[in-house]
Amino acid sequence: MDHRDQAHVLVSAPSKTGEDFIRQLMLKKLPCAAIVNNKEEMRRLESIGIKKFVMVKSSKEETWTMPNYEIGKVILFESSLNLCCRYIDMCRAWTSNPIYVITRTSNPRLVYKRLGATFVIHTHNEDISFLIDATAADTCSSGKR
Repeated sequence: MDHRDQAHVLVSAPSKTGEDFIRQLMLKKLPCAAIVNNKEEMRRLESIGIKKFVMVKSSKEETWTMPNYEIGKVILFESSLNLCCRYIDMCRAWTSNPIYVITRTSNPRLVYKRLGATFVIHTHNEDISFLIDATAADTCSSGKR
């Protein structure tokens, strides 16, 4: 199957768990991109193989331009409440597909849901492979949207 015409899974990966998630996407040859807000994070994710990036300055809305490829699911590994809220806000304008927030904190679920997150998953487990399986199934069944 040719993944070039399919929507990309957009991932914010500020943690090892997020990096592992991206590696799993790449192993399954699923189209993915990373959303970053600094060059250091971009270089770190380039080193694990990411080729497509959405670079934003989260505090400057003029940098929140939609990528030139289709965005499917969005998976946000929370690093801070403020940054995660901004990412949800910008990503909701780019896709009608689910937005997942993966968090280890007790930040209020309703804040994320009101901004447009579809699912907020509280976990201390490093294994979130269930999201890979669901993403792979969605990508294979939907083709180009």
